[in-house]
Formats: sequence, C-alpha cells, structure tokens
Amino acid sequence: MRFLLLLSALLGIISVSTGWRTFMRGRSRYDNLKELSSDDELPKEQWFTQEFDHFSPFNNRVWKQRYFVNSDYYKPNGPIFLMIGAEGFIDPKWMVEGQWIEYAKEFGAMCFYLEHRYYGKSHPTPDLSVKNLGLLSSELALADVANFIEQINVGYKFPKGTKWIAFGGSYGGSLAAWMRVKYAHLVHGAVSSSGPLLLEIDFQEYYVVVENALKEYSQQCVDAVQEGNRQFHILLHHVAGQQKIANIFKLCDPIDPGYTKKVDIANLYETLASNFANIVQYNKDNRRSSRTANITIETVCDVMTDEKIGMPIDRLAHINNLLLTATEEKCLDYRYAKMIHELRNVTWASEQAEGGRQWMYQTCTEFGFFQTSTARPKLFSNTFPVDFFAQQCVDVFGPKFNMHTLEIAVPRRNILYGGLDLEVTNVVFVHGSVDPWHVLGLTHSSNPQAPAIFINGTAHCANMYPPSDRDMPQLKQARVQIKGLIEQWLNN
Repeated sequence: MRFLLLLSALLGIISVSTGWRTFMRGRSRYDNLKELSSDDELPKEQWFTQEFDHFSPFNNRVWKQRYFVNSDYYKPNGPIFLMIGAEGFIDPKWMVEGQWIEYAKEFGAMCFYLEHRYYGKSHPTPDLSVKNLGLLSSELALADVANFIEQINVGYKFPKGTKWIAFGGSYGGSLAAWMRVKYAHLVHGAVSSSGPLLLEIDFQEYYVVVENALKEYSQQCVDAVQEGNRQFHILLHHVAGQQKIANIFKLCDPIDPGYTKKVDIANLYETLASNFANIVQYNKDNRRSSRTANITIETVCDVMTDEKIGMPIDRLAHINNLLLTATEEKCLDYRYAKMIHELRNVTWASEQAEGGRQWMYQTCTEFGFFQTSTARPKLFSNTFPVDFFAQQCVDVFGPKFNMHTLEIAVPRRNILYGGLDLEVTNVVFVHGSVDPWHVLGLTHSSNPQAPAIFINGTAHCANMYPPSDRDMPQLKQARVQIKGLIEQWLNN
C-alpha cells in the first residue's frame, strides 16, 4: 500500500494521462499487483450481496461486491483458493495465470478473487465523500472476506472441513496474513506476498532501500543521482534555472518565479524521487504488459552514469521523460493545489476514484506509510518530511484528519493485528530484498509454522507472477518452497 501494497493489480489499464502521477504513496496506479497479458478466455464478473457494516447490529444495508471464480481445476473435495483484492481493480487475467493458478492446477483447487470494498467496481456508497468513506477500513475488508467465505461455503455446498487458502500481494498480502490472525476458523492457510505488517507513520526506511538498490548497481549511480539533485536545487533559485527545469523536465506548469509555493517544490521533489522508487519497487517482477516493465534499475543507472547524455541534472530529466513517454503522459504535473483538487473529487467517475483517493484515505486514517525523504535528504532532498504528507490528509479530507489522529490510529492498528509480533500458524511471509516494503514485513521467522522467505534480488510481489526462464534461482526455489508449505497445510 503508497502500500503498500499492491498496488495494483495494482491491475487495470493505464490510460493516456494529462500528467497525473502513475505512482504515489508507494502505490502504482491500478494497484500494486501489476497487470498480466493473458489471451485466454476470461471468467465473467459476478456479484456478491455483502453487508455494509458488519459491526453494527442495527444496520441492515447491503451492497454488491465484485468477484471472479474459476472452477476449471477443481476436483471434488479439493481446496478453495482465495485471492484477496487490494487497493485497486481486480483483473480477471489473474484467474487464468499467475503462480497461484499453477498451485491450483496441482492441488485441484477452485479459485475465487474478491475485490476490496470501495475499490474497482465495488461501490458500497453513492460517492466517496468523507462521510461515506467512514466504512472504508482494513477491519471491515477482512469481515467482508469472512462473510464471503461463509456464504460461498453454503451456496456451493462445499463439504464440511473444506480448506480455504488465502493469497494476496502488497496490501492484499497483509490482509491474507491478518485473515489468519482474525479468522483462523475460516482460512486454513495464507500466502502473504510483500505484505507490510508493521504500520508506521514516518516510513523513512523506504528510500534507504531505494538508495541501496541503486548502490547495489554502482556507487557511481548513487553519486550521479545526488549530484543531479544538487544541480536541480541550485537551478531552482534562479529564474533562468527555473525555466530550464520546466523545459527539460517537461513540467505542465512553469515554476513560480518567486519560489514562494513551498508545497509545489516539495511535490516536485517527491515526484522525481518517486521515479526511482517506482522502478526499484517493481524491478524485473515478470509483469508482461506494463508499459514500464522494461525500465529497470540497470536502465536508470545506465542513464545516470552516461556522461554523453549531459550533466547529472540532464540525466535526471532523461529518466523522468523516459517514464512520461512510457506511460503516455504529455507533461509532469507537480502543482500541489491541482493534486489536492483532484483528490477532493468525490464522484466515482473521477480519475482518482480508481483508487487514489481511497488509498490516501486509508493511509491517513489507519496506516501512515508516508515515504519521506528524512533518512536520505542528500540524495532525494529534505523537502518532503512526514509533515508534508500529514498536511495532505488535512487538505484533502479536513482538519480532523491530522497527525494527532494518526498517532492514535496507527498504534491501535498495530495492537489489533500484532505488527511484527503476530502469533499465527499456517502463514508464509514472502518478501524480496529489492522491494522497499520488506522493511515493514516479516523477513525472518523462528516459527516453523509461520516461516518467512526472503528472496535476494527480487522486487514487489515477484513470486506471484508467472514463472520465467530468466527467474533467479532463489525465486524459483521460493515458489517450490511455497508449494511444499501449501501441501503441508492441506495434509494437516
């Protein structure tokens, strides 16, 4: 979510944009679980009648929640696999490919994919006003999953003792693990991929991992990024320099000559830093159809160390424009007021209704996950500390959504779910060393009933994608290990 995460399926279609960012708060547009490219016949969407508020005995409202089902691999008395949707659209392509489908074929499982309330097409309310967002929470999302399992068991007349295995990536990975914490009687096991478990307001370690990933390629790459940002900062203080920046970085709007709008400058710095974060987070993760899939750490570091392109600031601009071209954006939109205006749009038809407004709400009310520059100010500037993100919460949702509220809400959620001290069985926690989110997840475990698999050299949710001949040996081994654990759970 930025969680995490799942994006994103993070899992939809990247449209031609007017310059709006495709990566924000650690979240790629349309979820952190990126899109696949299957040409197979896809299942039709179905709709489940879901309770509106599971924790209110006086609320009888219901709404329609979207899901997909694939029974092609199901064998009588086989297990049920459930992919839990995260902060974006669920894509039916995940019903016919992806590593979980390979497991389903081997174990004769029926597969369900359930969309998260308020995301994708699952709209419980007429709009996304603050009043209506009050029932957007991870706790209610887990209750949705529990109710879904209960009703599907009845509707499909599954034999008593049928075992459900939950899968999820990024924020969905967190939900999969938390299902075992809160609803172990319904979910027999869970594969939690790249799921952050420790909730943290000031997630400054995020950019430490980004820097380390670049440094793994070469110190020269990191030095060039730092020098590029130093040159950028110098140019910002002169009108001619501001004009050059606007030109070479293809800004949608010129920089304020008075250099008075500090939030614009902070937003600009954070946007440019996100270019590197985006590439690092999804580096070589086997997504096939994403337009940025071929832009890797090697790509950006080769650019940053290529003196033929120009000075380091020119190389920063080259990377920025490379991403603009890949995502079919005409210019780089950095205006803070415009960002806030778009995120305030409460209609389901708005651009941010694909998940941007909803994810920001969850980060502002229960997760935090603010990826700040605090730990690496020399590399990415010191202009986007935690207060910058907290102010966005106030500006988008209102004065009560402030830092004080978060300082109460985040510790409560860590108590509710257990943070990194959760006591659970039949869960495997899978993380990649390149993925910045691994810092908030379980990468080592002394509990044999809840092991952690830490895959060196892989990125966000890499183990979930279809296998490739180019996969690292550790990634191949991790997939085999996960299969063995599922087999153990099903035999217990």
